[in-house]
Amino acid sequence: MLKKNDIVEVEIVDLTHEGAGVAKVDGLAFFVENALPTEKILMRVLKVNKKIGFGKVEEYLTQSPHRNQDLDLAYLRSGIADLGHLAYPEQLKFKTKQVKDSLYKIAGIMDIEVADTLGMENPVQYRNKAQVPVRRVNGQVETGFFRKNSHDLMPLEDFYIQDPVIDQVIVALRDLLRRYDLKPYDEKEQSGLIRNLVVRRGHHSGEIMVILVTTRPKIFRVEQLIEQVIKQFPEIVSVMQNINDQNTNAIFGKEWRVLYGQDYITDQMLGNSFQISGPAFYQVNTEMAEKLYQTAIDFAELSEEDVVIDAYSGIGTIGLSVAKHVKDVYGVEVIPEAVENSQKNASINGITNAHYVADSAENAMTKWSKNGIKPDVIIVDPPRKGLTESFIKASVAMQPEKITYVSCNPATMARDIKLYQELGYELKKVQPVDLFPQTHHVEAVSLLVKE
Repeated sequence: MLKKNDIVEVEIVDLTHEGAGVAKVDGLAFFVENALPTEKILMRVLKVNKKIGFGKVEEYLTQSPHRNQDLDLAYLRSGIADLGHLAYPEQLKFKTKQVKDSLYKIAGIMDIEVADTLGMENPVQYRNKAQVPVRRVNGQVETGFFRKNSHDLMPLEDFYIQDPVIDQVIVALRDLLRRYDLKPYDEKEQSGLIRNLVVRRGHHSGEIMVILVTTRPKIFRVEQLIEQVIKQFPEIVSVMQNINDQNTNAIFGKEWRVLYGQDYITDQMLGNSFQISGPAFYQVNTEMAEKLYQTAIDFAELSEEDVVIDAYSGIGTIGLSVAKHVKDVYGVEVIPEAVENSQKNASINGITNAHYVADSAENAMTKWSKNGIKPDVIIVDPPRKGLTESFIKASVAMQPEKITYVSCNPATMARDIKLYQELGYELKKVQPVDLFPQTHHVEAVSLLVKE
């Protein structure tokens, strides 16, 4: 029986859905970071349970031809790019397989063709938003990322998958925090001032928002800090402060303040302009989000007479992209600020046929039904936990011809599609889209049609 610190020769036979290598020893599955299928390694045992174990690579005896040899291992150790050691074409194959496997294992669906994952020509430096912790490391203020499964900060200046201008802004802010002696947050002591730096940059517009997340309202010498960073980056149109005094992993607290400029940046997606506030959800990969939403529009085969419901509508990115193709769009979102954003975004783009309410999707659909609104298409874009059973039943009760499901989690998508099929909707198409290159995450668009 293997025990901790034993070293054994193994072959990696598979990858988990999170990108860890899988080896089989004595009937146990061992999960090994930074190991790829076909590789033979000497594995050090880290931990053994009854059915599974965890190991680490002690030495590579052979390496996969698909290994990306150029990756800085800091990106793997921090989880920023947990699939970065796999060549990009193979990452896309891995993601297609994740979607296929979920549909088969969870929904029993094997007769549907899952299209090849749509990827990027340049699958790095794509993120339009950074959320970076600030901590003291070896007596110095540092920005970087936490080591996987810990709160130990690894100092980083280049985040590999982030817009390089955002990386430059983070480094400039770090240097200014050092210059003005602004104390970083200490989790153990629950002391210090600056917890996180958050930076957003419009992919098309180049406009930048800086958010200082602090433990208390007053920031010493903040005017000088703002003046200096704007001197370096005149594209900054917004500097916000968010106050988070709770002992929590959540990035943001409830209180927001404008320190400079306005409380939003503007960017474009599929020909529309969107105002994006500090807390607003906006896809972090604009180029691929446009492909994702265009796929959802194409799948629905919309006509000018169609009525569309946009559930989980956010700031209106999908619904307002759809509005120009159809008669009416009805959007529902549970966060009131996001609904205000979507209404403002409709106005900015001169769109008058999109109607947004703040409510749960189930409640909104019940009210719309009573008012005689009958959708031809329902578009859903839920969070990772997927749809609730009550939402699925409420959407089926409206009897749309088509349901277009935009998913960021193949497992919950498969579970939800299983119920939709039981309730009379047939899965017709599935298209995975790679919004998060170098990571194990995959998005997908599915089309369900009423039988």
